[in-house]
Amino acid sequence: MAAMTDNLDAPAQIGRMAVAAATFATLRDAIRAGEPWPAGPVSGDGPEAEWGPPEVLAHTSEMLQYWLGEIERVIAGSPEPVPFGRVATDPLRTLTIERDRALPTGELISRIQSSVGRYAARLPQLSAADWQKRGLHPRLGEMTVEAMLERFVVSHLAEHAVQLREGLGG
Repeated sequence: MAAMTDNLDAPAQIGRMAVAAATFATLRDAIRAGEPWPAGPVSGDGPEAEWGPPEVLAHTSEMLQYWLGEIERVIAGSPEPVPFGRVATDPLRTLTIERDRALPTGELISRIQSSVGRYAARLPQLSAADWQKRGLHPRLGEMTVEAMLERFVVSHLAEHAVQLREGLGG
């Protein structure tokens, strides 16, 4: 395993992601039992907390892939800080969620699990220098790769797992 900063425990972050992905998987039957779900609003800057299961699954699936790509872009980029990221009103984000929310529940959950597997394979390969590479987010300003992972991936994934579980009455 590559060296990492004292502040980041990649196995712990991967573990948190795996727990969240497992939560999505355990909710598969409950989500299917409620189908068909009404389509909720996605565009604009409305809160994600108002989304139903299709929107949560579609967003989670797309955001995991998106942020891994952005992390890779910051690691590969120069000079620092490397511009990265998006805001909630990004049209590609909202269009992808609107498109993918119609996919079968099982497909979206499989995509989530696959993406978590990609993070599990990649994160241990990062060097201490990689974790400290800096990007420039359009709203939040400068962030390290370490901070990007925590904010946009690990915590966000866990929040959506809780949101889905609570929204289904669990």
